[in-house]
Amino acid sequence: MTMGYLRQDLERLYYFEGQPDRKASSGAVWRRALTPRFLPVILCRLSHALYCRKHILLARFVSLLNFHWFGMEIAMRCEIGPGLCFPHTFGIVIGASRIGRNALIYHGVTLGAKEMDMLYDPGKRPIVGDNVVIGSGAKVMGGIEIGDNVVIGANAVVTKSVPPNVVVGGIPAGIIKDQYDSGVSTED
Repeated sequence: MTMGYLRQDLERLYYFEGQPDRKASSGAVWRRALTPRFLPVILCRLSHALYCRKHILLARFVSLLNFHWFGMEIAMRCEIGPGLCFPHTFGIVIGASRIGRNALIYHGVTLGAKEMDMLYDPGKRPIVGDNVVIGSGAKVMGGIEIGDNVVIGANAVVTKSVPPNVVVGGIPAGIIKDQYDSGVSTED
């Protein structure tokens, strides 16, 4: 599963580099291993895979490499779908319960519980759908759900569930646009 996900992660990076039809091989994954936009994804995937295989200490060590080298704290328990992309890595904290496929997560983002949760209760952490973009500095907190095809604006603070196909922004975050409607929502 890990290599298959890594190939899809690299293909997503190719997409953002203007090569949407380029396919990734296992060799291409390893050739990109020392780049700052892809090594954090490899470390994240490896940490989660080790955790799932009950190699907890090794999983923590790999997770700590991401923390020290890239300033990213990613819970090894968090299941993340394929197509993960971090355009800029510093200051990212991922303590979500689950993240879907094709997540685009910018720097300074926090996904986690609203209050201290050292035991990692998935019910206190967000679930993020597929094809979600989370802008720089955004915070998504609590046991909420973010629907598919959502864009969370930069510096938004999301503390309530978000339906699919919308753009949210502000503090606290609210719907500012329906993805299938050109108008602005009047919801608070």
